[in-house]
Parts: sequence; structure tokens; C-alpha cells
Amino acid sequence: MAVYTDVAADELAEFLSAYDIGDLLSYKGIAEGVENSNFLLHTSNGSYILTLYEKRVASGDLPYFLSLMAYLAARGVSCPQPAPRRDGAIWGMLSGRPAVIINFLEGVWPRRPNAAQCAGVGEALAKMHLAGLDFPQHRANPLSVGGWRPLFDLSKARADEVQPGLHDFVAAELDYLESAWPQTLPTGVIHADLFPDNVFFIGDELSGLIDFPFSCNDILAYDVAICLNAWCFEPDGAFNVTKARALLGSYRRARPLSAEEEAALPLLARGAALRFLLTRLIDWLNVPPGALVKPKDPLEYVRKLRFQQNVASIRDYGVEAAGATA
Repeated sequence: MAVYTDVAADELAEFLSAYDIGDLLSYKGIAEGVENSNFLLHTSNGSYILTLYEKRVASGDLPYFLSLMAYLAARGVSCPQPAPRRDGAIWGMLSGRPAVIINFLEGVWPRRPNAAQCAGVGEALAKMHLAGLDFPQHRANPLSVGGWRPLFDLSKARADEVQPGLHDFVAAELDYLESAWPQTLPTGVIHADLFPDNVFFIGDELSGLIDFPFSCNDILAYDVAICLNAWCFEPDGAFNVTKARALLGSYRRARPLSAEEEAALPLLARGAALRFLLTRLIDWLNVPPGALVKPKDPLEYVRKLRFQQNVASIRDYGVEAAGATA
């Protein structure tokens, strides 16, 4: 979450007049995150989140992930729901941006996830994958392997400003992943951005998954790989095998991975690291003037990518290969 686009009070009041969520009492920007502009709203009916979708979210994609949230919730996955407008629509335009109001989800995201929370997110991710198998809509992942070279093209001229040699490091990894990326693994609905700040807990109990604008159809195990990178490294860059074991163990109990998925997991984790390295690199080099946002360090994902390059098998994540059939 972040704030790129400021919203004037009179504009917001007019926008809210299309909803039945009560009178506006207060609102404030939420500075965390890097993708969209978010505000916490307090109305006479309760609390809500207002999101204005920026750069990487097209208005044409909104029906997919807003419908997905309702679909998953109906199947037992805890996630926020969009508030409908009086005209039946679930999004509108505000300050020149597509905008949605969703209900407020109780809980907080973990700044330092523990093993129990990693287990919780592994189980929740598996249940989300299973619940989404029959979702009727389809959206290709624009930030999967086919989208990485265009991202690199946007940043390669200045990559060495961030770290000497970064251009050649990324170029070589991109060449490898494009040639080696698996094509026959099980696919379905994935979250594609399930970082700790997109998962709420009350204590160690997971209360819900949020922020679905990157959700799409892609390799299910790729979503697991994203979580390994996002949840299982310590602030000093060390990989925490205990957390990885908890995450993978709880995921596999809910949805067993096939032998092919397990064998591909280190490669998928390399790809996940490169994807977030590239988007962070672009954000780092192109922060809008005056934006209430702190870009995330792309070098964090350089370090994670170097680690994943040296992973030989799923055993390096603290679990034995099960080889069960999904």
C-alpha cells in the first residue's frame, strides 16, 4: 500500500455519495507498500479501505480480481470484499484513477513473521489454490517470465547505478530463466504478491488475505516460490530453514505437490526473485516527486536471487521430497 495520488475531500465526498456506507467522518493515506494509493476511511457505518489503482493495474483487469475475491470468500477463504455502488458497479473513477472501496479486515500484518505464521500462510495459500481451481475467469500473468525482459529493458540502462555489475548479472539470469522455465506444471489462480503485508493475523491466527491486484492464472508452485522468498528470509539476509519447513509443510498437507513441482521449486524461486528484483529496480529509479511512498530496496532481491541460484533441491528448504501427486 502507498499514496501516489492525493484525494481532495470534496472529490471523495462526491465519490462516496454513490455508496451506501454512511457519512464520511475521516480519512488518511496509508504510506506502506509501493503499488497503489490507499486510504483508511472512517464512516458512520464503520471502517473501509479506499484503493486507487496506479501504474501496473489496468481498469480492464478489475472485474477479474474483484470477482475472484467474492468467489474465494464464498468458498471459505477469508479476504475483503468490495462494497457495491448504488448502481450495482463495484468500482468507479476518483482523481483520474480506477477506485474501489473494500471492507476493513481485522488484524495486523507481521513485521517479523514467525514459524507459526509461516505455517498459517502456507495452509491459506494451498486452500486458496484449491478454492480457485474452478474460477471461471482467466487472466494471464503479465509479470511472469514473458514479461521480465520488457521490465529489464525499462531499467537496464541505469541498473549499474544501483550496484556495479547489476546489468550483466540480471541479463545472464534472464537468459537462463527464459530458456529453462517449466511449461507443464499445474496452473490455476495465484495471488502472485502474498508478502507479509498482504496477510493479516490476530496473534498467530491468520485472519485474512488482502491486496489481489496481481492475482492471475499461472503456475501454482510459482506462488509457493514467491512466498518462500517473501516469508523465509531474515532481515540480515539469512534464509530461515525452520520457517521454510513450516510454510512448505502446511502447504503440502493441504495440497500435496507433485514430484515435478517439487523438482522445479528452486527454479521457480529464482524466477520469483528476479521478478521482484526487476519491479523494485524500476520503482527505485522512478519514484514520482512528492509521492508518499518509500521504494523497496531491489538489492534485497539480488541477495535472495544469489541464494536461490545455489539451491539444489527442495531439501535445501528443510523438507524431504515427497513426490505426491497433486
